[in-house]
Amino acid sequence: MTQQTKAIVVFDIDGVIRDVGGSYRRALADTVEHFTNQAYRPTPEDIDNLKSEGIWNNDWEASQEFIYRHFATQGQNREQLQLDYQDIVAYFQTRYRGTDPENWNGYICDEPLLAQPNYFQELTQTGIGWGFFSGATRGSATYVLEKRLGLQSPILIAMEDAPGKPDPTGLFATISLLENGNDRKQTVVYVGDTVADMYTVAKARNIDDSRTWLAVGVLPPHVQETATRREAYTETLIQAGANIVFSNVQELNFKQIQELQKGS
Repeated sequence: MTQQTKAIVVFDIDGVIRDVGGSYRRALADTVEHFTNQAYRPTPEDIDNLKSEGIWNNDWEASQEFIYRHFATQGQNREQLQLDYQDIVAYFQTRYRGTDPENWNGYICDEPLLAQPNYFQELTQTGIGWGFFSGATRGSATYVLEKRLGLQSPILIAMEDAPGKPDPTGLFATISLLENGNDRKQTVVYVGDTVADMYTVAKARNIDDSRTWLAVGVLPPHVQETATRREAYTETLIQAGANIVFSNVQELNFKQIQELQKGS
């Protein structure tokens, strides 16, 4: 980035840039239901509770964990089950991407967007560098960023490129690409919708305390249906380290970033 860059914003994608309530989360529930022989389908609250543990950012692993926990209630331990993780992944993908590997026809095709292209243009115009660090696969992330949003080759660190959150390796990699050799340590804002996202910022700060780190929470659409869930989820993100929580990512504008920097 140029010397004029005032801050760096790194975005998570799922629940922040796109609504995955009817796609990733639906595919997760479908997968658990399938592998428990229709005996158990996790509710949105069940999924939130699992993810609030801070280590289940990967939905394939979350699916497997739900299956294990269901059978544990039936008195079967994990070793007895002999679950094939690749079978779980493959089934999940038939729901999420669809049955045609070339022309995706799954839930991904209908994900509502939570941000518009002009939002990113405005960040650039105000001297904010931006990129993406997501636990989504590169194919899925590129689909939404380039095909749906029309962004031109955005900086992206995806599932294949780094360990899963809350490991901050991918966040550091995104920052490195954005700073492009500039040795001036800029403020970094990471925007996410889960406990794991907030923990990622805390871990990054522990590794490198020479810059300002800001954790911004965004409420995914599925928790905004009632005031009670909205308030509880907001509190969960704040407890996990969020400096501020928004209802929509586009509320994080240049002025808000300036205010957050002043308060840090």
